[in-house]
Amino acid sequence: MAEGPDFETALPEAGRFEALTPLVRRLVAPNASPFTASGTCTYVVGRGQVAVIDPGPEDPGHLDRLLGGLAGETVAQVVVTHTHRDHSPGARLLKARTGAPIVGCGPHRAARALGAGELPMLDASADREHRPDRELAEGEEISGPGWTLEAVGTPGHTMNHLAFALPEENALFSGDHVMAWSTSVVAPPDGSMRAYMASLDKLRTRDEAVYWPGHGGPVRDPRRFVRGLAHHRRQREAAIRARIAAGDADIGAIVAAIYQGLNPRLTGAAMLSVFAHLEDLVERGAVLSDGPVRIDGRYRPA
Repeated sequence: MAEGPDFETALPEAGRFEALTPLVRRLVAPNASPFTASGTCTYVVGRGQVAVIDPGPEDPGHLDRLLGGLAGETVAQVVVTHTHRDHSPGARLLKARTGAPIVGCGPHRAARALGAGELPMLDASADREHRPDRELAEGEEISGPGWTLEAVGTPGHTMNHLAFALPEENALFSGDHVMAWSTSVVAPPDGSMRAYMASLDKLRTRDEAVYWPGHGGPVRDPRRFVRGLAHHRRQREAAIRARIAAGDADIGAIVAAIYQGLNPRLTGAAMLSVFAHLEDLVERGAVLSDGPVRIDGRYRPA
């Protein structure tokens, strides 16, 4: 792929409980925003005895609609991809209402400790109350009648991020790691660009035919799309290095130069993305930092 990925502008409708395939149904939570598209995608896997993936935010109304659509069926497993507040708090509500165990990712953890004077910039988005009944490791499975979910470690967006393969339909629930509508936010210290890129490389070795992401519609031709995502990030890294070579020494100046026309509500996310790239570049010795690597630091060519 010579260019970055072709992002999809069509988004699924919130509040509509719909069958996507013989084994997969979806209900989008009503939490639309510039960061969540039309809302968090809650998936139901199986029929009769089902797994629910990412019950979403702490929204009883969303769970009312979900359980209404599952009348006569049993929620056997509550599965969580990662601990952001738009994905995991609903798991505790769903467990309380159904008795189903929470499985999947472990408790929230950061990629590194906070530096001196550094603030946890996305702390409000982290669900630090998440405690699964069973934490799944790479390759571990849960199953039900006619379906299997296999854990695939995909750290980067968060360090506990898991995707889940559904071999019966050659599909992958990709959480927030790969989405068709946008790139994933990678924000230190919770996220890591190096881990994110390694997880993209890992997915490129897999052969699923479709991804069902945490926001937006399906990712078709995922191997091609993932190559495009990796290329897009490499282009972003090259642009950052070029701006530093041109004399832009701080993240604000870099963002203003390379994110022209950006929605102002996304400026903070863009700054965090550039910070994630700079953290990786400094670790690799490709860029130098005048002092600790911080979002308010100053940077220069190596």
